[in-house]
Amino acid sequence: MQTVPDPRLVCPPVRVEDDRTGLNIETLKRAFLDNLFYIQGKFPDIATQNDYYMALAYTVRDRLLKRWLKTAQTYTEQGSRTVCYLSAEFLLGPHLGKNLINLGIYDDVQQAMEELGLDLETLLEQEEEPGLGNGGLGRLAACYLDSMATLEIPSIGYGIRYEYGIFEQDIRDGWQIERSDKWLRSGYPWEVPRPEWSVPVKIGGHTEQYTDERGRFRVRWVPHHVVMGVPHDTPLLGYQVNTANTLRLWRAEAAESFDFDAFNSGDYVGAVHEKMVSENISKVLYPNDNISQGKELRLLQQIFFVSCSLQDMIRIMEGQKIPLEKFHEKFVVQMNDTHPAIAVAELMRLLIDDHCMTWDQAWGITTRTFAYTNHTLLPEALERWPIALFKKLLPRHLELIYEINQRFLDDVRIRYPEQPQMLSQMSIIDESGERYVRMAHLACVGSMAINGVAALHTELLKQGVLHDFYEMYPKKFNNKTNGVTPRRFMVLSNPRLSRAITERIGPNWVKHLDELKKLESYVDDPNFRQEFRQIKFDIKQELATYIQQNYGVAINPNSLFDIQAKRIHEYKRQHLNALYIVTLYNRIKANPNIEITPRTFLFGGKAAPGYYTAKLIIKLINAIGDVVNRDPDVRDRLKVLFLKDYSVKFAQRIYPAADLSEQISTAGKEASGTGNMKFAMNGALTIGTLDGANIEIREEVGEENFFLFGMTADEVYARKAQGYNPYDYYQSNSELKLAIDRIASGFFSHGDRKLFQPLLDTLMHRDDYMLFADYQAYIDCQDYVGQVFQDVDRWTRMTILNVARMGKFSSDRAIRDYCEDFWKISPVPIEIEEYSPEAIPSLQ
Repeated sequence: MQTVPDPRLVCPPVRVEDDRTGLNIETLKRAFLDNLFYIQGKFPDIATQNDYYMALAYTVRDRLLKRWLKTAQTYTEQGSRTVCYLSAEFLLGPHLGKNLINLGIYDDVQQAMEELGLDLETLLEQEEEPGLGNGGLGRLAACYLDSMATLEIPSIGYGIRYEYGIFEQDIRDGWQIERSDKWLRSGYPWEVPRPEWSVPVKIGGHTEQYTDERGRFRVRWVPHHVVMGVPHDTPLLGYQVNTANTLRLWRAEAAESFDFDAFNSGDYVGAVHEKMVSENISKVLYPNDNISQGKELRLLQQIFFVSCSLQDMIRIMEGQKIPLEKFHEKFVVQMNDTHPAIAVAELMRLLIDDHCMTWDQAWGITTRTFAYTNHTLLPEALERWPIALFKKLLPRHLELIYEINQRFLDDVRIRYPEQPQMLSQMSIIDESGERYVRMAHLACVGSMAINGVAALHTELLKQGVLHDFYEMYPKKFNNKTNGVTPRRFMVLSNPRLSRAITERIGPNWVKHLDELKKLESYVDDPNFRQEFRQIKFDIKQELATYIQQNYGVAINPNSLFDIQAKRIHEYKRQHLNALYIVTLYNRIKANPNIEITPRTFLFGGKAAPGYYTAKLIIKLINAIGDVVNRDPDVRDRLKVLFLKDYSVKFAQRIYPAADLSEQISTAGKEASGTGNMKFAMNGALTIGTLDGANIEIREEVGEENFFLFGMTADEVYARKAQGYNPYDYYQSNSELKLAIDRIASGFFSHGDRKLFQPLLDTLMHRDDYMLFADYQAYIDCQDYVGQVFQDVDRWTRMTILNVARMGKFSSDRAIRDYCEDFWKISPVPIEIEEYSPEAIPSLQ
């Protein structure tokens, strides 16, 4: 007879958590204190805030590692088809907050820190941001890696581990001052070095022809020197999935770091010369290429990370025992702009020279492996390299490019037998003067797919800079409108709005952003509208407090926060915005009692160190602010501030606070823009031209919820073709003339009439970006914005509809489009086992 145990005597199962993987609050506290002691080597009495941040970062990283290694193991076992994203920039932003969100433990960690007497927000502020990008290009790459992990798409991001990222920006007497970005100075807990996977990269030297043992013609590259690429891996966890993909950044190292012969002969500098020369390659993000040494270093950087990455892919195939002939089946390689375009020649070199493939076999693999994303409509931004420089640094690649070009031009002759001019127009080698290698042409010829990053951008590529290639390869061209990750730019940066949304429509919108559409049913709900307004006001108040503490300027949180935050460039037209501020100021000076909508104009962004005009625009904005902010006639109706050192971390503070997003580039110049998406997702209305993704944002949110002004791209081209004379606009528009004259008089420059004259001369006599032509339309539109802002209910309704209709602009949607249209890749879910003390990995 079976005895039934007394249920009162049966103990419930006890869940045991590993201190390195457990997620409950007590386990997190214990793991944090262990890492403080054993990793940082500190106890609380002597620990700094940075020690606490590092201990917490290692605690979180521990929880990533099981997922990361299981992801790698699954991909290895399944031989999963993998996206390799080649990008010279990855503007990642801070990791800690994002990883807490993606693990789903933000609130628990916040409570654990509180119970230990610490403040999570203070610890988050300690994190140094890896500034491995200049702006939108690098931030897009980071968003795409986040989405690939969230969508469980096997991927590896490949780039350069710059020791110094984009400069830190200070403002001194209104001028931009650059300081080196020492993002590694306090330690970087998120990466794992992999020196055992280092690879050699050849530089310079010459080539030799020979016949191998089978009688085949071969070429041997004899380099001048060899640089080693050392990989440093960072896990990138998806949102509430087990997938943790890899960002692999390469650090340059000398093959032989110390020359004892030189040292022993007394040449102490020469003893470490090779080390210094080699490590310079990954020393700094994008050196100034205005000088020949800068051009040389930039080309070295590109071949360095591309060669390292392609060799790494071959190593992975060998480890998974996949024949090299299936390279294009195992990998799809997305080139983020022209910086990685040398990959086309490098893969050919590896396949032909190192792995003995025939030309046709290697070219077939190459042209089925690569896809090319173009990010610019500016011809001067399409990279090209002097033949002499190419021959000096990459002699073998130049030979291969000549061969690629010869075979390609044979196809052009067949395609256009009656149009010999097509040969010079489409050639990879520019023969029109000093001879150059056109990298965009190489990317187009060597890729299976070519895409722009907004509908207008793609159409303008077809009509303009890549028209000939579109005519020859129409099926290669397609559009992939950019997107941004809502995990960082809504959930992390705007938690109050995110909670309010989740309370109404549930949490699925975080991974399926099109579900925001459900918010439309709440647009007439007075309670939701009031909560929406209060959230925005509270965020604006916090930004006002920050500005008061850090800049000593008091701003009114009830004023319209008009924000333009992006890279400083003439085509983005920050100086058009400045002209509107001067126009408003002139109106106040003419009539101090005039009624205007109170505004706070906030600017942020960095100018390239060698870009004098952009720096002068920053100076102008600061000079205007100095006058406006202290003029008693203004009476706090206007405030103007330039917020220094714009970064991903700082952007997370700015986007949620904006009422108005300035997206005012000259139509036909902005490829896409992603700041426009981030502002709109956070409830800012857009004033903008029909440029880049503005067009699609306006289509989605409704033209009645978008402040449109200015010429179209076609009208810009037509106006220039007719003979555009900006001086005529200056003479015929009294407000424009008064604004320009006031700047020219030295009113904003302590009487110095010469300071801003170079900028004014450019506008008066060339005005390449047509500020004067769009000035009146912009002024009228801005005046209308001020009127609408006074209607609180109407403004709130418009902002809610903007948020609700932004689903298209998730980077998840963009990645799904890439996967379906030409990556041809499917999700690979990752399963991990529950922890038990017995389940310890074994070598058996």
